[in-house]
Amino acid sequence: MAIRTVVWGENIHEQINETVAQVYPLTMHVTIANALNADKGISATTATLQEEDHGLSEARLAETDVLVWWGHKDHGAVKDEIVERVAKRVWEGMGLIVLHSGHYSKIFKKLMGTPCGLKWREAGERERIWCINPSHPIAEGLGEYFELEYEEMYGEQFAVPEPLETVFISWFQGGEVFRSGLTYRRGAGNIFYFRPGHETYPSYHDANVHKVLRNSVKWAYNSQNRQKSIHDAPNVPVDKALETIVERGPKLHQAGEAGYR
Repeated sequence: MAIRTVVWGENIHEQINETVAQVYPLTMHVTIANALNADKGISATTATLQEEDHGLSEARLAETDVLVWWGHKDHGAVKDEIVERVAKRVWEGMGLIVLHSGHYSKIFKKLMGTPCGLKWREAGERERIWCINPSHPIAEGLGEYFELEYEEMYGEQFAVPEPLETVFISWFQGGEVFRSGLTYRRGAGNIFYFRPGHETYPSYHDANVHKVLRNSVKWAYNSQNRQKSIHDAPNVPVDKALETIVERGPKLHQAGEAGYR
């Protein structure tokens, strides 16, 4: 069965900025979804900020294997209850791909637990993306590096936790470097952050970027993504211990009590 993927887009810049609308006449989220759907192993649909529940109802997330997230202008408009809903599904095993300025999204900051800040410059610089982990599944089919002729610069320090793996490092024409492809695991969920994607430049039309996006969805997919027990904290009765024990000492909690959370 194809990997059920939802591409979430903020869908603001395309509606109010003529340059962005010209670069992405189908919108950014539809452009990304179309790139993913070029692979028969992926079935991608879209959701936007403007929809009810931002297009991310509990029922839809329950049927989502991987969520791709792009936001920029109005991170604060995303409802906290939806952020909690998405985080819950990631902990259960849903994959999450966070793109470009999504580093400041509520969901990414929640899962990272850090400010996620960085240096930046919007000057249409060449970005050379080095595949420093060429054997990683996300880098499959790529050369030693690939280039984007026009991009926004992101520079270190990138205030995120140390990743499980660094797949890509970017060099920019102005001299800065940036860790542009990072993997994480939160609960049972795989997370990939991928840097390119400033809205005034055609990065999501690039064939190499498409390849990274498709590879990352396949990497993030966890067929066992319904680990609902991760939310449980059972109070195990003495008589259910694996070995025979005798209860002793003072107690704070009574038998069967749920405890404090």
